[in-house]
Amino acid sequence: MSAQGDSVTLHTGVAHPYHLPNPSPWPLTGSIGGFLTVFGIILAAHYGDYIVLGLGLLTVLGTMFFWWRDVLREGAVPGAHSLIVRIGLRYGMTLFIGSEVMFFVGFFWAYFNFLIFPETQGNGMMVWPPSNIHTFDPFHLPLLNTMILLLSGCTVTWAHHALLENNKRDLVRGLGITVLLGFTFTICQAIEYAHAPFKFVGGGVYPSTFFLATGFHGFHVIVGTLFLAVCWFRARKGGFTQERHFGFEAAAWYWHFVDVVWLFLFVCIYWYGAGQIAAE
Repeated sequence: MSAQGDSVTLHTGVAHPYHLPNPSPWPLTGSIGGFLTVFGIILAAHYGDYIVLGLGLLTVLGTMFFWWRDVLREGAVPGAHSLIVRIGLRYGMTLFIGSEVMFFVGFFWAYFNFLIFPETQGNGMMVWPPSNIHTFDPFHLPLLNTMILLLSGCTVTWAHHALLENNKRDLVRGLGITVLLGFTFTICQAIEYAHAPFKFVGGGVYPSTFFLATGFHGFHVIVGTLFLAVCWFRARKGGFTQERHFGFEAAAWYWHFVDVVWLFLFVCIYWYGAGQIAAE
């Protein structure tokens, strides 16, 4: 196989602009890891068994590492990631983020279902959140986490503009600060969970919707932080150019998506939920 401009010429002599990857085990291992992670969450929540959850997370992380490694190697082959392939990657990332949006729509749907129709809780309570639930102060740790994520959105945009201006120093600085802010958010959320006035197990409908929505968002923050950390290492080694840096763009898109989801969580669950309690 040889490169000719933005197309790839096969041994048959037929040129086309598409990249045909070699057979890969990572789609299968990624599916298995995702299943084990979700099944492990169920086992952990109901039986306190975290073995399957840990195995699932290790499988997912391993798949991410090796799959990204293979994609980077493919991108280094001249002509493999042609213009049409790069456009396809952008469509793929867009559709992936769209599927993630619908993933969170389910959690918001459940929350607003109980908010609008509190009698559907099945516990005899006619208010939402339930009167026996003491909600978080939205202007304490939740507000701090909001400021952290908003600032991280600014720093990743700073890094993007630095890349477009071929400013490697600010690119590395912006990415490094963003990764630190993502890590700080995770620490603050762990502190918040440790001091939660309600528990996931046996706490009823409200803790279930709260921890599922905010917990899965926290998982997405961890994934996004790892995504940006990989970009930071690549940026230090000069892995991005002004013309070709989709790996960084994909990470930035994902991080902005995480920011927007948190804003909805803060407004709908933390702030509006606390307002509902105050209004009762």
